Amino acid sequence: MTTQNQELKKAGLKVTLPRLKILQMFEGNPDGHLSAEEVYKALQDGGEDVGLATVYRVLTQFESAGLVMKHNFDGTHSVYELASEEHHDHMVNIENGEVVEFVDPVIEERQRAIAKEHGFDLVDHSLVLYVRPKK
Repeated sequence: MTTQNQELKKAGLKVTLPRLKILQMFEGNPDGHLSAEEVYKALQDGGEDVGLATVYRVLTQFESAGLVMKHNFDGTHSVYELASEEHHDHMVNIENGEVVEFVDPVIEERQRAIAKEHGFDLVDHSLVLYVRPKK
């Protein structure tokens, strides 16, 4: 049984060709973040007969099952990335939409300290820095 098959079954999802193809696409994507439209276009370019509605439905199922995370960085369209045990934050280049992932232990500790100062335990967070190239 392939790794993708195991991941889908572990997430409680039936193994279907569209689900396998979409999961493989994310696993083979070095940039990490894809929109539903990018997934759809890549499937079409690869000769797959999968509709845009199916792509959205599969991505929603993947998100519910914890396989992918959904982000809305620019306020207009969502992008997805494989869910990971390792936390990371994002920088979004406002000129071209490029998303850069980063981890900074100092920022992580400061966020926990701020929550504690206010009487809370930090459970989760999302940090997005909107950046532009230095001139």
